[in-house]
Amino acid sequence: MTMHNEKIVFFDIDGTLLNHEKKIPVSTREALKTLTENGVHVAIATGRAPFMFADLREDLGIDTFISFNGQYVKHQDKVVHTNPLSRDEITVLEEEAKKNGHPMVFLDHEAMMSNHDEHPHIMKSMDDLKMHYPGYDPSYYHNREIYQALLFCESNDEGGYRDAYGNLDFIRWHDYSMDVIPPGGSKAKGIEAMIEHLGFKRENTYAFGDALNDIEMLKFAGTGVAMGNGYEEVKQVADYITDPVDQNGIQKGLKKVGLL
Repeated sequence: MTMHNEKIVFFDIDGTLLNHEKKIPVSTREALKTLTENGVHVAIATGRAPFMFADLREDLGIDTFISFNGQYVKHQDKVVHTNPLSRDEITVLEEEAKKNGHPMVFLDHEAMMSNHDEHPHIMKSMDDLKMHYPGYDPSYYHNREIYQALLFCESNDEGGYRDAYGNLDFIRWHDYSMDVIPPGGSKAKGIEAMIEHLGFKRENTYAFGDALNDIEMLKFAGTGVAMGNGYEEVKQVADYITDPVDQNGIQKGLKKVGLL
């Protein structure tokens, strides 16, 4: 399947497609509709698990996505790329985290399960995502492909993990939580797998993001756009900086790069 000179845009979700109330601004909705009508392909690239944004995909009519920061990539009904965590690595990490009183959550493409049935750090992180507390199943990762884990600790405790577990990547997304993914895994790797599968040229890829897990993606894409509400480090690697999500940032950014 070769797309020749067709264009594709990858959008992060939180702080990019969704505002801080987890709503899609009207201008964003209109912009995506126009993009599609103009023959530009629209995809999602997120740290979330597929089941965390199924409603959003349905609402926006998007069937191409990178999830778990690049570890599970799907186009329509076809899984294009997977990169699960090493079970041995997770086992060792969980043992250490337990000793330190730090709970974990394990995610595959279908569900997320916690090894602690009610911990305030998990509660607060999930509340901020407007998500329910995960189910409780400490053995969930024993016989499933786990694409991402969450490790709940504050930033002053994270250094020990980073130093001791070089075969894992840790990405902080909340005051109380870090994503744990395979080494070198990133949204950029997911995009690379997707465009190779679909036949897009790298220079015809665009990416919009705001957070630290968007840095590799904005660098990799032919054109990277940072949201005005994004981290400074994200803005530094972007080709363009648009307005914040709640100030028509997506619509203005798409105009800036000539797609609208």
